[in-house]
Amino acid sequence: MGRALSHLLARDGYVIAAIDQREGGLRSLADELQAKPFAWRVADVTDPAGLTQAVRELETQLAPIDVLIANAGIGLETTALDYNVEHMNRVMNVNLLGVSNSIGAVLPGMIQRRRGHLVAISSIASYRGLPRMLAYCASKAGVNAIMDGLRVELKPVGIDVTTICPGFVRTPMTENLEGKLEDLIDVETAAAEIAHAIRQRLPFHAFPRWMSWKLRFFLSWPLTWQDGLIRRRMNRINVKKPAAE
Repeated sequence: MGRALSHLLARDGYVIAAIDQREGGLRSLADELQAKPFAWRVADVTDPAGLTQAVRELETQLAPIDVLIANAGIGLETTALDYNVEHMNRVMNVNLLGVSNSIGAVLPGMIQRRRGHLVAISSIASYRGLPRMLAYCASKAGVNAIMDGLRVELKPVGIDVTTICPGFVRTPMTENLEGKLEDLIDVETAAAEIAHAIRQRLPFHAFPRWMSWKLRFFLSWPLTWQDGLIRRRMNRINVKKPAAE
């Protein structure tokens, strides 16, 4: 999704600076964007010192960061019936603390310049906790809370804050899910929705829209009704086991 979004924003005239753990993906993106300004660094969002250093180097090479898109995320099955603290912490570290670390690397400079735009990719799964997605839902709900607080405090300083909540997107993270996934959308559609929210500086954007509206209505039900329906729906989705090596 980050790759598709980079292409869209580069066509809009944005200068792209990318950070990832994997050098190969960054090099291939550089080849694809070779006609446009682009710089990259390898860093881990769970390492605040290394991430901040990478941001400083990119700003020296290009220019101060005007828009942060905190897009790093992972998904692991986390269930009450086989509660795995290591998996819970791993998801939280990337999806929640990784967003916080990313914000911490760019926000002081934005405040000093009194301009900027913070964008975090959350999820419709942030709306409530779901079985077998305990850590993912909790991490994304935490992202929403951080962004809500930042938005209120930073508006008077000239910094916009955008929270984006996609539904299921067809990416490697959803490839290991089988069963009925509602409104599975392709990466290009998701990137277009995100780019629209960035251009308009929307405070909050969830898509597919009708799915978001349906979920908000669902959340008005009594919890016992919600839990019963979710239990039936989640039984239709299974995590495929990886093939034996």
